[in-house]
Amino acid sequence: MSLTSILSAEAIENAIKDCQAPDTFCYKKFFKLCGLSSKTPKEVKDVFQILDDDNSGYIEESELKFFLQRFVPGARTLTEAETKSFISAADDDSDGKIGAEEFQTMVLS
Repeated sequence: MSLTSILSAEAIENAIKDCQAPDTFCYKKFFKLCGLSSKTPKEVKDVFQILDDDNSGYIEESELKFFLQRFVPGARTLTEAETKSFISAADDDSDGKIGAEEFQTMVLS
């Protein structure tokens, strides 16, 4: 399964373009622009599984750094500040990583 089977390539491209400069990534705006925030809980969970590169059931900081590249190869990496902000926004149990439920809550709220 690929992200473009859930989200339109055009929407993904627009979302990536919006945050090309370092420290301009805003997860809420990104989820809205790429169309993820209007998907079903199952579709959001499918996206989570694609983003969970090592299939650990979590998106760790190392995977989050390359978040944009999972959408478009060649996109920039997230800065350390963006990565930390992203994790702290979703990490309800303070374990330093984002679980599937935390991701779903973050995307759909």
